[in-house]
Amino acid sequence: MVSLVALLTFLALSSAVAKPNAGLRTWRRFEKLPYPGDKAFLYDTFPKDFVWAVGTAAYQVEGAFEKDGKGLSIWDTFTRGGNRMTMGDVGSDSYHNIHADIRAIRQLGVSHYRFSLSWSRIFPNGTRGSYNEIGTNYYRKLIKTLKLIRVQPVVTLYHWDLPDHLQQSLGGWSNPELVEIFKDYADFCFRAFGDDVKFWITIDNPFVVAQHGYGTGVVAPGIKNDPDLPFRVGHNLLKAHAAAWHLYDSHYRPRQHGKVSMALASHWIKPSRTRLESLKQCQCSLDHVLGWFARPLFADGDYPPCMKARLGSRLPSFTQDEREQIRGTADFFALSHGATLSFQLINDSLKFGQTEDLDLRMLLYWINAEYDKPPIFVVQSDWYVLGTTKTKDPKHMYYLKRFIAETLKSIIIDGVNVIGYTAWSLIDGFEWHREYGIRRGLYYVDFNTPDMKREPKTSATFYKNVIHGNGFPELPENRPAQGLFPCDFAWGVSANSIQVETAPTQFVDSSVYLWNISNNGELIKLEVLSAPPLRRATHCADYATIRQQVDEIQQVGVNHFHFSLNWSALVPMGDVAHPNTTLLGYYRCFTHQLLQANVMPVVTLWHHTRQRSSLPAPLDTEGKWLNSKTPEAFADYARLCYRELGAHVKMWITLNEPNDEMVSYQEGHQMLLAHARAWHVYDKEFRHLQGGQVSLALHMDWVEPAFSYSREDVEPAQRVLDFCVGWFAEPIFGSGDYPQGMRSWLRQLNSLNLPIFTKEQRDLVKGTYDFFALSHFSSKLVTHAKEDSYTYIAMLEVQHMVDTTWIMSPRPVVPWGLRKALNWVKQHYGDVPVYVMANGVQEDSARFKDSLRVYYLYNYINEALKAYTLDGVNLKGYFAYALNDQRDPGFGLYGQVHEEVIVKASLSNYQNIIQHNGFPIQGAAPQQCPTVPQPCLGCQVLVKRPVVGFLTLVGLGVLITLGLIIYYMSKRHEECY
Repeated sequence: MVSLVALLTFLALSSAVAKPNAGLRTWRRFEKLPYPGDKAFLYDTFPKDFVWAVGTAAYQVEGAFEKDGKGLSIWDTFTRGGNRMTMGDVGSDSYHNIHADIRAIRQLGVSHYRFSLSWSRIFPNGTRGSYNEIGTNYYRKLIKTLKLIRVQPVVTLYHWDLPDHLQQSLGGWSNPELVEIFKDYADFCFRAFGDDVKFWITIDNPFVVAQHGYGTGVVAPGIKNDPDLPFRVGHNLLKAHAAAWHLYDSHYRPRQHGKVSMALASHWIKPSRTRLESLKQCQCSLDHVLGWFARPLFADGDYPPCMKARLGSRLPSFTQDEREQIRGTADFFALSHGATLSFQLINDSLKFGQTEDLDLRMLLYWINAEYDKPPIFVVQSDWYVLGTTKTKDPKHMYYLKRFIAETLKSIIIDGVNVIGYTAWSLIDGFEWHREYGIRRGLYYVDFNTPDMKREPKTSATFYKNVIHGNGFPELPENRPAQGLFPCDFAWGVSANSIQVETAPTQFVDSSVYLWNISNNGELIKLEVLSAPPLRRATHCADYATIRQQVDEIQQVGVNHFHFSLNWSALVPMGDVAHPNTTLLGYYRCFTHQLLQANVMPVVTLWHHTRQRSSLPAPLDTEGKWLNSKTPEAFADYARLCYRELGAHVKMWITLNEPNDEMVSYQEGHQMLLAHARAWHVYDKEFRHLQGGQVSLALHMDWVEPAFSYSREDVEPAQRVLDFCVGWFAEPIFGSGDYPQGMRSWLRQLNSLNLPIFTKEQRDLVKGTYDFFALSHFSSKLVTHAKEDSYTYIAMLEVQHMVDTTWIMSPRPVVPWGLRKALNWVKQHYGDVPVYVMANGVQEDSARFKDSLRVYYLYNYINEALKAYTLDGVNLKGYFAYALNDQRDPGFGLYGQVHEEVIVKASLSNYQNIIQHNGFPIQGAAPQQCPTVPQPCLGCQVLVKRPVVGFLTLVGLGVLITLGLIIYYMSKRHEECY
C-alpha cells in the first residue's frame, strides 16, 4: 500500500513538471522564426564551463575478447551466428593501445572522455562471484592516465554488451532478475572507480537494446519472435537504471559528488502537413522512441499517454511505488544523436506518416519544453562515412560542424541549458550491425597494421579547432561592413532578355466607341463606324511594352540596366546587310527610352543558354561555334549593333557566360576569337566616336577548399577555378594563353583537347577588355578526397560538395564567396575595373515577401563593399539579378499574378541600399555627390505628357468620345529620337 504522505508528495511533484505534450509547440515555434536569418550561421562561443568530449564503446574498440579472464558478451556470441562475416574480437585493440588512445584524446584538447566498461571483463559471468581483477585494473589504469592529462572520464556501465552467461541462463534483459544483478554490478563500479568519475551513464540507448535487441533482432542478442518482448525489456531497463541511481544517490553521492543518468537517443521528425493532427503524430513518434524512457525519468514516472493509448495491455504498467522509484532518477538529460538505430528507424512503423529528419536543434528545444528545462549533455553526436574513406572525411566533418552549430544556436538563441557535447567517436571501430562497413572515428585506424595505427582525420583537426576557440568566435571578416560605394558606382539590374512586341500599341485602333457614362462607364465598340487613318510615323512612345518595362526598371532606383539582344532574331539569315529592321528599331527605342529615364543600357550581344544556340539559322545548322566562319560573322553582327545602337549604349558585353561546362574547348576557342574580333571592331571603328566600353561577362561562382587548412585541397580548388574561369579570363586579361595549370593538368592526362593559340590569335585575343564582368550566384566546396553522396569530377579528380550549415535555395547561399571571387580577380589581374554583372537567388515565385532574396542581396552587397573598401578591389558596379519572374522565373524583383505586376519586398530593400549608396555609418555626414545632368529634358515632355484634346458629342444620354492626339514636332524634338 502506498502511504498517504507518499501519494501527496508524488502529486505535488507531478504538478510541478512541464504540462503534458509541452513539446508540441516546438514545430510552430520554429515555423515562426525569421527566415532565412535564423538559418544563417551563428558566430559565437559556448559558455566558459562547457564540456567538450569524445567517446567510444567497449565492444567497438577494446578487442581482446577472451584475454586476461574476460568472459563472452552477447556481441561475441551474436557476431558468430547467422551470416555475419566479421567480429569485434580485435576491434581497434584499445585494450593494448591505451597510450595511443590517450595521445589522440590529448591532441583533440577535449575536457572529457566518454567510454564504457565491459561488464564481462569485470564480471565474466555477469555476477560479483566471477570478479576479474585484471579487467578492473585495465579501467583503473585508463582512468588514472586520463586524470594525468586533466581529462575527466564519463563512464557508461552498459553499452549493449551484456555478459552472455546472463543471456543464456536468465534470458537477459527480459528477466526482471537482472534489475538486482545490474544494481550489484553498478555498486561495484561506483565503489571501484567513483572517486575519479563525476559523470555516470547507466545504460546507453535503451530503445536500441529493447527494440532492436529483443524486437527486430538487428543487434545482439538478436531475438525477434515476440512483438511484446521489447516493452517488457524496456520496463526492466528502466527499473535497473532507477535502482542504480538510488544506490548512487544514497551511498556514493555524498562523498563522490557525481551525477548519474541514462543515455537516451532519438530521431527528429517533421510533419508531412501543417495540420495539428500531423503535429500530434510527430509528438507521438517521439514519444515512442525518446518519450518511452524520458517521460518516466523526467516527468511523472509513467509511459507517455500516446504509447499507452496505442499499445494498451501490450505495454507493462508501473505500480504507484514503481513510479515514485523511477521518477526523477536522472541528474541531467544524456542525449545521444546521430547515425544511430534510433534515428534511422529501420521501418516506417514509428513515423506515423511523418518525415524523419536530422535536426539536433529542434530536438534539444523539444526536450527542453517537454521535460521542464533539464540540463542536457549531448553524450553522443556523429555521422559516418564509408569504410573505404581514410583520413579525408569531409562528410563527417561538415555534419560535425552542423551539429555543433545547432547546439550553439540552441544555447544562444533558444535558451536551452546544454552543458556539453560529445563527438563520436574517438577512433574507428566495429560498427555493430554494420560491422566495418562504415567509419565514425575522428581518428583513422589501419586495421591491417599490427599496432592498429591511428591517424587524425580532417574531422579531428576541425574538432580540435572548434574546442580551441570554444565554438565559432566572430572574426572581423564575419561582421557586416559599414561604408559607401563611390559616387559614380553603377547600380543595376539584369535580365536575360526583355519583352519584345514590335507592333505599336498606340494610335493603331481606328474603331469608334460609345462611352456609356450614364450606366457602368464601359466603352462600347461601334461596328459601323471607324475613324480615318492617322498618317504619322511610329514613335518610341507608341510601344506600351517599352514604357512599362522602363517604368519598372526606373522604380527599382538603378542607374544601369543589363539585357541581351537576340542575334538569331536580329539577323535571322546571318546576313547583316538584311537585318530585322523592325526588331532593330524596337531595341533602338528601348535603349533610347532607358536613357530618357536616366538609366544607362548595358547590352549583351550574345547570351549563352544550354537550351538553344541563339545563332542565326545558317550557322546553327552548320556547326554552330565550331564553324570557322562564326567568329567573323559575330564581328559583323557586333558592327551592326554598334552602328545602330551605339549612340545610346556605352557599355557592351560581347558574350555572356560562355564559360559553361557544356561548352567544349574547341567551341570556347572559337568564342574567344569571336569576342576578340568584336572588341577590335569597336576599338578601331566606334570607340573614338561613341566613347563606350566593351568586354565579356564570365560566370564565376566561388570554389572553396573543403579543408581550407589542407594544402591538398587548396590546389584542387585552384585547378577548378583555372578550368572554369581562367579558361576564358587568362587569354584575355592575362598571358594571352590558357592557364598554365590547365595545360599542365591536361598534359598529365595525355589530353590534346585544348587548342593551341597561334601567335596571331594570341595577339588578337590578349588585352581585348575594358573591364572585368562576372556573374556570381553561389559557392561550392571541392576536395580531392572521393566519398559517397557527392559529385565526383573524374577529369579534374575533385569532388564537389557543400557545407551542411549553408542556407540552400536550391543552390547554397554563401555571401563571403562573392568577396573571395572579387579578390581572385584582383590577385590575378591587378587593378582591372570589375562589375558584378548578375547576382541573385532563386526563390518560390509565389513568395512576394521574399525574405531569402532580401537577406541575399543585403549580405552579398555587403561582401562586395568589403572587397571595395577593405581589399582594394576596383569594383565599379553591382547588378542584381533579375528584374522580373516573367522573363527570369524565380529570380525576379517583380512577381506577377495573371496580368498584375507585384512589387516584392526585395525590390524595396535593394532600392534602399541604392538610395544610401551602400551601408552608411550611423551618425556620419551624408555622402556629397555631384548632381547628374538630365539628358534631353524636352523629350521627356513629349514622351511623358502628350497633349490630348476631346471632342464630345451628346445624344440620347450617350457620349461619343474621340481622342484627338496633338503632337508638336520640331527639328529639335526629332533629334531626341
